[in-house]
Amino acid sequence: MIESAAQTAVQEAEVPTLAPVIVASIHYSAALLDIPASVSVVDGERLRFDSPGIDLAEGLGGVPGLQIQDRWNYAQDLQLSIRGFGARSTFGVRGVRLYVDGIPATMPDGQGQTSNIDIASAERIEVLRGPFSALYGNSAGGVVQVFTEEGEAPPRLQAKASAGSYGTYNYGLKASGANGDFDYVLSFNRLTTDGYREHSAARKNLGNAKLGLQLDDKSRVTVIVNSVDVKAQDPLGLTRAQYEDDPRQATPQASQYNTRKTVRQTQGGLLYERQIDADNELRAMVYFGQRDMTQYLSIPPAAQLNPGHAGGVIGLERQYGGLDLRWTTRSQLAGQPLTLVAGLGYDSLHEDRKGYENFTGPPFAPTDLGVKGRLRRDETNRVYNIDPYVQASWNFAPRWTLDAGLRYSTVKFDSDDDYLSDGNADDSGSARYRRALPVTSLRYALTPSSSLYASYGQGFETPTTNEVSYRPDGRAGLNLGLKPAISDNYEIGYKSEADQGLFSLAIFHTDTRNEIVAAENFNGRTSYRNAGRTRRSGIEAAWSGRVVSDWRADLAYTWINARYRDNVSDSGIRSGNRIPGIAQHMLYGALAWAPEQGWRAGVEGRFMGKVYVDDANSDSAAGYFVASLSTGYRWQHRAWTWDAYARVDNLFNREYIGSVIVNDGNGRYFEPAAGRNWSAGLVASYAF
Repeated sequence: MIESAAQTAVQEAEVPTLAPVIVASIHYSAALLDIPASVSVVDGERLRFDSPGIDLAEGLGGVPGLQIQDRWNYAQDLQLSIRGFGARSTFGVRGVRLYVDGIPATMPDGQGQTSNIDIASAERIEVLRGPFSALYGNSAGGVVQVFTEEGEAPPRLQAKASAGSYGTYNYGLKASGANGDFDYVLSFNRLTTDGYREHSAARKNLGNAKLGLQLDDKSRVTVIVNSVDVKAQDPLGLTRAQYEDDPRQATPQASQYNTRKTVRQTQGGLLYERQIDADNELRAMVYFGQRDMTQYLSIPPAAQLNPGHAGGVIGLERQYGGLDLRWTTRSQLAGQPLTLVAGLGYDSLHEDRKGYENFTGPPFAPTDLGVKGRLRRDETNRVYNIDPYVQASWNFAPRWTLDAGLRYSTVKFDSDDDYLSDGNADDSGSARYRRALPVTSLRYALTPSSSLYASYGQGFETPTTNEVSYRPDGRAGLNLGLKPAISDNYEIGYKSEADQGLFSLAIFHTDTRNEIVAAENFNGRTSYRNAGRTRRSGIEAAWSGRVVSDWRADLAYTWINARYRDNVSDSGIRSGNRIPGIAQHMLYGALAWAPEQGWRAGVEGRFMGKVYVDDANSDSAAGYFVASLSTGYRWQHRAWTWDAYARVDNLFNREYIGSVIVNDGNGRYFEPAAGRNWSAGLVASYAF
C-alpha cells in the first residue's frame, strides 16, 4: 500500500515487474523515484481492498508519517496528522492540505475536512510529506490529494452494498464509461449507522461526478461536481473514569443537550489543460462551493450569562472559491534538461457565523435544552489568500538533479461584528499574514533504480477562523493576537525500486516557532494560543511489493520525537514535554494473497504507541496493537463481475482508545474505539 501500485504490475514471461509510478504531488508529473520528497501512492483498488470504503482510515493506515485515527464519531471527522502537524485538531483537519481532483478541501484559513471524499470512485491518493509540502502554501505540514478515476470504454454500471456491526449499512451506485471524446464517472453512496457508542448514530449521503471532454488533440476540459450531506450525533469524549466504567457510553451531557452536527456541502470545479507544444503546458482551474453547518454544543446555560458569550449553538454558512493558473515549460540550461513551473493560486472564503443559546427560558430554570434559542453572535468573516509561485528542476549533471521553488503566501482575515448590545462591544477586526516559502533539494541517482536526496523547506501555518473565534482568557472578542507558526523542515531520504516492489527511507527534522496549540477545550468550544518553539525529529521506512506469485506484503514504520522547547507561563507547557496527540511509534504490516480471480485472503496488524492528552503530559491513551482478517471472492460471468468480501477488525477484541481530544477543559479526553467488529459486502458490475 505504501509508495506503490498507482500502476498495475506488468507481466513479462513469468517475472513480474512494476511499471513506473507517476505522481503529480510537486506540481508537475514525474516518476516517483525521481521526486526528491517523501510521497506515498495508494491506488483505488488497494484503498477498497476487502473493506466497506467508508472513510480514509480504512486504507491509509500503512502510509508512514501519517497518523490517521477513526474517532468513531461522524460529527467530528477523522483525526489526521502528518509528522505531527494537525495533531492539535479537535475536529476536522488542520495543518495538512487536502485536495479532491485539484479542488481544495482545505479553506484559505487552513481548516479542512474529509467528509466529501468518495472512496468508491477514487483512482488513487497521493500523500506528500516533508519540506516540499510548502509548495502548497498555508497550513501545508503535509498534503493529501485524491484523484477520481476517469471513465473508460466499455460503459459500466456498478452496485454495491455492505453491512456491519452497530447497525452500519453502506450502499451505492456508480456509472462510468467513454464515448468518443467524452468520458464520465458518476457515483452515489449512502451510509447509515447506529454507532458504536451511545448517542453516535449518523447518516451520510455523498455524490461525486467527473466529466471529461477532449476538445482537440491538445486540449481537455474536466468538470468535477461533489456534494455531501451529513447528520450525526456527537457522543463527546469521556473522562478516564467514564472510559474505564463503560467505553460505549456517551457523556451524560451529550444526551442532555442532544449534541449533534449537520453539514451540507456542494462544490464544483472546471479544469482546462492544453499542451501548447512539445515543451509547454497550460493548466487552469476554477472552483466554487457552499458549505452550511449547524452544531449543538453542551455548554451549560449559566455559562452563557456573560454578555459576550457566543452561545451553545454554532451556525455557519460558507461560500468559497478560487483559481489556480499554472504554466509548465521544458527547456535546457547549460545544455542540461530544465523544467520550469510558474503559477498563481487564489482562494477566498465568505463566512456568515452565528451563535445561539442552546436553551429556551431563563438560564437557571431552562424549559428546553439542546434547542436553538436567542441569538448571541452574528459576524461576517472574509478570508482570502493570493500566492504566486515558481519552481525549477534542473538535471545539471549525469545522475544529479537540483530542485528549487518559492511561494509567496499572503493570507488576509477580516471580521465584521454585527451583534452589538449592552455589554457586547464591537469585536470587528482584521489581520494579514505574509511569508515567502522557499524549497530546495539535491538528488543523486545511485543506479537507474535507486536514489538519494536531501531537501529543505520553510512552512507557514496561520490561525483558522475557528482558532481566532474565542480568546483563551474567556473575554469577548476575536483572538487576533495569534501569530502564524513558522517551520524549518529538513529531510534526507533514500528510494529504491526493484522488480518486486518499492522501498523508501526518510530521516526528518522540523523546528517550529510560534507553535499554535489548544489553550483549552471546554464543552466543545476550543481556544488557542502560541506556545513558543517545538521540535519534531523522526524516521520513516516503508516497503511494499509482491513477495511471490499472488502474494503481496506491506510494511511501514514511523518514529517521531515531538517536544516543546520552551516553558510557557500560565500553562502546562514545559520544555521537554511531548506534544500531545502524537504517537512516538507507529508500525503497520499486511500480507495478502490476491489473485485476479477466485478466492483471496488478507491479514494486517497495526501498532500505535501511547498518546499524551494535554500539554502537561498529565495522562495518556495507552499504546495498542490491533489485527484484522479478511477474505473475498471474485468471479466473472460474461458481462457480469461479482466481488464479495467479509472481514473482522480488532480480531482479538482489544479495548483501547482510538483518539484523544487534546487539552479538553473537562478532562473528557478519550474517544474509545470499537471492540471486535465485522463487515461484509458485495459489489456487482455489468459491462455493456
